[in-house]
Amino acid sequence: MPRQTAEQAARLSVAPMMDWTDRHCRYLHRLLSRHALLYTEMVTAPALIRGGAVHLLTYNAAEHPVALQLGGSEPAELAQAARVGAGEGYDEINLNVGCPSDRVQSGTFGAVLMKTPDLVADCVTAMIAAVEVPVTVKCRIGVDDQTPEDVLPDFLMRIRDAGVTRVAIHARKAWLQGLSPKENRDIPPLDYDLVHAMKTAFPDMHISINGGLETLSQARDHLARGLDGAMIGRAAYHTPWDTLARADSVIFGDQDPFETPHDVVEAIVPYIEAHIASGGRLHNVTRHMLGLFQGRPGARAWRRVLSERVHAEGAGVEVLRDALAQVPKDAAA
Repeated sequence: MPRQTAEQAARLSVAPMMDWTDRHCRYLHRLLSRHALLYTEMVTAPALIRGGAVHLLTYNAAEHPVALQLGGSEPAELAQAARVGAGEGYDEINLNVGCPSDRVQSGTFGAVLMKTPDLVADCVTAMIAAVEVPVTVKCRIGVDDQTPEDVLPDFLMRIRDAGVTRVAIHARKAWLQGLSPKENRDIPPLDYDLVHAMKTAFPDMHISINGGLETLSQARDHLARGLDGAMIGRAAYHTPWDTLARADSVIFGDQDPFETPHDVVEAIVPYIEAHIASGGRLHNVTRHMLGLFQGRPGARAWRRVLSERVHAEGAGVEVLRDALAQVPKDAAA
């Protein structure tokens, strides 16, 4: 099967997650699934344009299809940042209208933009004019005291009219005051039915659902009900094998890349060796692999070896192999 376009790959995607979905995490996830759409951590447009932080856009060609998520609220600056991202070869540029952190609010972007849909429309209009790759939006169903049933259709109408054809909706409100970012991922109740109602109301839009999805079975159920895509977040990070290793067969109808998580570890060794040879640290990669054997015999010993030994001076792939030796092969499938 040829490589998916970003839209085809969005049938299943791994959510952008700050401090987690860096290039090493994405490389691991790409080993597990050839087809799922991967997202960067949010990169702010000011960091790229005013701070010159183009190094934040580094990725491995194997990660395709991969999307760059931008944060910002100034249309011209976002257009510049989108142009830079497209120039680096990203398959999609996504605007963050969902992050509830204080830092994001102080920059007047993220979930607070749900309050200013006209500004969001201006932002995506400028971004679409600047690049040829798809411009998409990730949003919440509303914030604070907004009534999602009222604000979400209006929000989608405005970004659709501005040219956005694909959106990922986190099926929770965000409370900008009184809840931490972590609490905002758990406490506001999920409203999956509202997201499905948006697909009925906007049949011409590609709509992915996000929030609380933990298994491929759940993702498949939402697709069967008519949504175009499912976006999995923390489960893909904490239990990557259970969440992604069968994604290609279950979601995309293709053959899965590996039989066991042992095979994945062996497959990532050359990548780690190259990373260390270029001056990187073992921990940069292995910190994303701690959950690879979650729920299997030897998983605790695997995590212990990696946690205790990866920071030692000169630590290399021998530490990874010692950790792997703690997990019985016949229990790894």
